[in-house]
Amino acid sequence: MKQPLISILIPFKNTELFLRECINSIINQTYSNWELLIIDDHSTDKSYDLVEDYANKDKRIKLYKNDGSGIINALKLAFSKSKGDYITRMDSDDIMSEIKLEILINNLLQHGQSYIATGLVHYFSKEGISDGYRKYEAWLNSLTLNGSNYSEIYKECVIPSPCWMINRADLLAIDAFNPTRYPEDYDLAFRFYQANYKVLACDTVLHYWRDYGTRASRTDINYAENSFIDLKLHYFLKLEYDSSRPLVIWGAGKKGKTVAKKLIANNVDFDWICDNPKKIGKHIYEKEMKAFKYLETLDNFQSIINVANKDEQAIIRKYFSKLNKESMHDYFFFC
Repeated sequence: MKQPLISILIPFKNTELFLRECINSIINQTYSNWELLIIDDHSTDKSYDLVEDYANKDKRIKLYKNDGSGIINALKLAFSKSKGDYITRMDSDDIMSEIKLEILINNLLQHGQSYIATGLVHYFSKEGISDGYRKYEAWLNSLTLNGSNYSEIYKECVIPSPCWMINRADLLAIDAFNPTRYPEDYDLAFRFYQANYKVLACDTVLHYWRDYGTRASRTDINYAENSFIDLKLHYFLKLEYDSSRPLVIWGAGKKGKTVAKKLIANNVDFDWICDNPKKIGKHIYEKEMKAFKYLETLDNFQSIINVANKDEQAIIRKYFSKLNKESMHDYFFFC
């Protein structure tokens, strides 16, 4: 029986230093029936020439130049040129485990449509990995181990952008890469969630994620903090918000204030609480800060939590448990 064709989509820009390792890791996959649609997003180094050399030697590698600009346009072009029944993404500066494609496709073939296959990730860097990235890796992998990724989708992107695979029909059903909304990987994860595609658990490291100072996620304005908050609120208001229920914002730090300002701009009414006695009773943006126990006076509320400290988050979860409130229905952690 012939193996299904997998289309691998890669945008690249000025990643000459890393492309060889990336492409070699694809060529060395244990699963061989793939095509690589690789799009040059206006590189100014020798990246294009390097990839062209690979494409001349391996007919599975198909090189194009972006007819627009940016990752989303590059992904649209790559997808339009693809022929595979299964679609996956890859970053041009990263490395695949040699069994990555085999594991992902076998998981999808076993379960059928309306599923997302993913795997564990591991950050690496010559300069060493920051504590923040290590924590993100551990958090993301803890979700993937049991397929509970959506349970914390309002915190951060819960599907690693270069480590997922999906049936082509499922990707088309959610409009593929057509929405021009950044961060594009987080937006796609929300559309997987909205479509109720199940995330398949995985206990194997399939992707090696390279970190360095000029990586797009560190430097591109489209991945700034406010872009993430805009995206979270967009989907919260679309998928979760119930205007018949009181909405309460918990936390008056930087993120809490940003969320409050954006809700005001969208004419969404809310109450504002915190557990900082220095702020209780004061007014911010003409909203009175109330003590968190104000929640006990409300019936059937929804709450957005903007408290980042992990110990405090644990206390808040226990508090909501005592109130018989359910995560992702009654309260949502935004950080």
